[in-house]
Amino acid sequence: MIVGVGIDVVDIARFERALERTPGLRGRLFTEVERDLAGRSLAARFAAKEALAKALGAPRGLLWTDAEIGRAGDGRPTLSVTGTVAAAAAERGVTRWHVSLSHDGGIATAIVVAETG
Repeated sequence: MIVGVGIDVVDIARFERALERTPGLRGRLFTEVERDLAGRSLAARFAAKEALAKALGAPRGLLWTDAEIGRAGDGRPTLSVTGTVAAAAAERGVTRWHVSLSHDGGIATAIVVAETG
């Protein structure tokens, strides 16, 4: 059963400028695994984290680094959660995630679906 759906879009150039202006932003938004990716990939991952929060109902206190967007062997994006995000997901009965990322025309977009077992 679907618990929630979230979608978000990010202007890639604007996001890259924010990362340049505020060097500490990478550390606050991304895990060590994510930090060294290209700007457009980071923008898509940030959109996914925003979409994740929306899928959970935007609870307060979520840490961006408690969600990591990875890649499965077949190329599909994956979502791993720990800490504050895992706790919020458990409260809502979320046991499975579906993630889609895209970037084109200067925009990064992501959709996250939260599902119960």
